Amino acid sequence: MVYFIGAGPGDVDLITVKGRRILEQADVVIYAGSLVNNRHLDFCKEYVETYNSASMTLGEVIEVMRKAEEKGKLTVRLHTGDPSIYGAIKEQMDELEKYSISYEVVPGVSSFTGAAAAIKKEFTLPSVSQTVILTRIEGRTPVPKEQDLEILARCNASMAIFLSIGMIDKVVEKLKKGYGRNVPIAVVEKATWEDERIIIGTLDDIEEKVKEANITKFAQILVGDFIDCDYDKSLLYDKRFTHMFRQGEK
Repeated sequence: MVYFIGAGPGDVDLITVKGRRILEQADVVIYAGSLVNNRHLDFCKEYVETYNSASMTLGEVIEVMRKAEEKGKLTVRLHTGDPSIYGAIKEQMDELEKYSISYEVVPGVSSFTGAAAAIKKEFTLPSVSQTVILTRIEGRTPVPKEQDLEILARCNASMAIFLSIGMIDKVVEKLKKGYGRNVPIAVVEKATWEDERIIIGTLDDIEEKVKEANITKFAQILVGDFIDCDYDKSLLYDKRFTHMFRQGEK
């Protein structure tokens, strides 16, 4: 069996209980060394085989999994954050299916939720935004033209932008055109890590602040009014609101 496990955004305690339990039992661990906190390996058993996928190709990763399966070993593929978001796991799972190797995905805490926790904000505020867009700007990996950042920004939704801090100037340019106004923005470098850094600003000044701080990678960009705004309180806890668990006051 192969387990794809989300290790969380950085803090080793943000892996799920299920993920940690399986990791402790693993015979083979393939981890994204450029992103995953290597302290996760401290929880592995003594004679575990470990492979840093940062220097491996897809074929090499699958070959390690295939050989481990032939020997009846339990393999963990340890991804940063949640493996379903920019995790490139689909291509791995497709290859495993070719070899009839069973696998399971164990979700994890994504960096976008870790970043929101770091700045102590809620993406979905009543009367402000009930939609969260997870996206990125085009780089070596293209983005479908219908999903261009400028087009998405026109929704005025809360946004979490991955893999784009190195092009902050281009990000700001597209967001300004899309939003058509100056909106709050937060940049969280290495969310939940011990050396986490947070920069709060607006579209008018964030580029300068980011460059001054020399943040070029490992950062989430959060955009939207949810960062700094007035909002309506939730009806869920309104004393006049009735639902199946509580009778509201009249």
